[in-house]
Amino acid sequence: MKLIDVTNNHSELVMEQLENTDANFVKVFSLGPTTVIYSGAPTHKDVILLNKVRNIKNAEINFALENVLETTLDNVEILHAPHIVELSIPVED
Repeated sequence: MKLIDVTNNHSELVMEQLENTDANFVKVFSLGPTTVIYSGAPTHKDVILLNKVRNIKNAEINFALENVLETTLDNVEILHAPHIVELSIPVED
């Protein structure tokens, strides 16, 4: 698997997130057919994995944990829904 930074292709999404949430940065990546949205705020970091065709695979979740959030499954809150998974970790001071 390979992450490709496609943030410049999603400028409206980035601006909307920065204006309407507590995020101070937003990055968008392509992980094959899955879109990975990574955002950070003063108190937490979030990754949303989105695939419009199928549900998110466990391998994609593990890849995002290791390569985007740089953490393990033990430190993250995971919310599953059809075609989307949200990973969230608190930011330590």
